[in-house]
Amino acid sequence: MSKPAEYVSEPFPAARQFVVDAGRWGARRHVIHGLLELDVTPARQAIQTHKSRTGETLSFTAFVVTCFAQAIDQDKRVQAYRNWRNQLIVFDEVDVVIMIEAEQGGVAIPHIVRAANHKTFRQIHEEIRAVQMRPARSEQRSGGLARFGPLLPVWTRDLFHWWLVKTPVRLKRYGGTCIVTSVGMFGKGSGWGVGFLPLHTLGLTVGGLTEKPGVVEGQIVIREYLDLTLSFDHDIVDGAPAARFAQKLKGLIESGYGLEVDT
Repeated sequence: MSKPAEYVSEPFPAARQFVVDAGRWGARRHVIHGLLELDVTPARQAIQTHKSRTGETLSFTAFVVTCFAQAIDQDKRVQAYRNWRNQLIVFDEVDVVIMIEAEQGGVAIPHIVRAANHKTFRQIHEEIRAVQMRPARSEQRSGGLARFGPLLPVWTRDLFHWWLVKTPVRLKRYGGTCIVTSVGMFGKGSGWGVGFLPLHTLGLTVGGLTEKPGVVEGQIVIREYLDLTLSFDHDIVDGAPAARFAQKLKGLIESGYGLEVDT
C-alpha cells in the first residue's frame, strides 16, 4: 500500500506579494501604538434596532470609518505626509483605505473610500456593500497595478514604493491618506491587533468586540466594548496630538455618530 501524503502543496497567491512587501517596508518605520477600549453599546443598539425595523444589516465597519474620518477632519495633521523637501503636506480630504474580504480565504481588497470626511455613514455603508458585491467596482481591484504588480520583480516594487512615498500627492492617489484594518470583526471576544504602517502616517486596527460589566450612572450593567489600536508614524505625530486624536475618536464612536441620522 502506498504511504498517505503527509502534506499538500498549494500555490502562493500572487496578491500576497503585496502583503510581504508591506511588512518589510513597515518594519523600517518608527511607529507608536495606542490601545483603546470603547463602549459601543449605543451604536450597536442603533444598528440592531434598524435591522429589526427594516431587515437591513448596516456595516459596522462603515460606522467606524465614518467616525475615524470625522476625527481626522478635526486635526488633519495626524494624516500628514512628509515630502522629499522635508515639508509636511496636509490634505483636506480624508481618503480611508479599508480591507474588504470579497471571498472567504482570498486576499482582502484594499479599497479607498475617497473624501470620507465629506460623506455620511449611509454613503460609506453603500459604497462598502457595493464593493463586497462586485469587487471590480473598486479601482484598487481592477487597476493594472493590482493585476500585474505581484508579477514584477521585488526590486521593481521597491522602486515603485520609493517613488510613491517621496511625493505625497501621488501617494494619496494610489494609497489614500490613512488605513483601517479589521482583524477582530470575524469572531467573538476581546483582543487588540497591532498592525504595521508601510505607507501611511495613521492607521486604525479594529480588534475584538465583547460584552462585559460597565458602570452607567452609578449602576453596573452589561455593555458592549470594542478594542481598537491606533498607530502613528512617530516621525510626524507626537504623543500629545495622538492622545487628543484618540479622545476625539472615542467621543464620536461612543456617541454613535452618524447613526442617529442615517438609520
